[in-house]
Amino acid sequence: MARKKQVGRRVEGWKAKKWYRVYVPETFGKVEIGDTISADPANMVGRVMTATLGEVVQDYSKSHIKMRFKINNVAGDAAYTEFVGHEVTRDYLRSMVKRRASRIDTIHPIVSKDGKLLRVTVVCLTISRAEQSQVHAVRQAISQALSARAAESDFETLVRDIVSGDMARDVFKVVKTIYPIRRVEITKSKLEQIAVV
Repeated sequence: MARKKQVGRRVEGWKAKKWYRVYVPETFGKVEIGDTISADPANMVGRVMTATLGEVVQDYSKSHIKMRFKINNVAGDAAYTEFVGHEVTRDYLRSMVKRRASRIDTIHPIVSKDGKLLRVTVVCLTISRAEQSQVHAVRQAISQALSARAAESDFETLVRDIVSGDMARDVFKVVKTIYPIRRVEITKSKLEQIAVV
């Protein structure tokens, strides 16, 4: 049996929705990273957008760094975000690993001066194969360097230092005194929660 046609006009699903421009936080220069669509602006809060650092800073040599931003505010047709994490692409990481060398991975939670908890993954690549005691010493030095740097930086500065590679350079300077190191890279970060200070 055929269904009766609806009387009156019904706004089609897509026509009821509206496009919003998405901007990165002030830390990265409030650059537009794309558009998103929604019928209700309130539904957009909490939505996570991804973009490469190359797109954000207009430097395509940094396209191997994937950034994650969460929408936290909508005003008019603009959606504003906060940084929630980054990750280095797998192929870039694979290209750095060499034979007869150690890869030392360290996952460490750090708390910024303004009480935000960030979980970071640091990959440390040695020139030659390291012994277990040396690996342990390197991990300990990385954790101490990260915690000390985080304690004196607010969240925005911390994020900028992590993504730009400044923090990895500082960690490298500390770690190379323990064992010959070829490269230190902060490959992943994730905003966990607001820490209690």
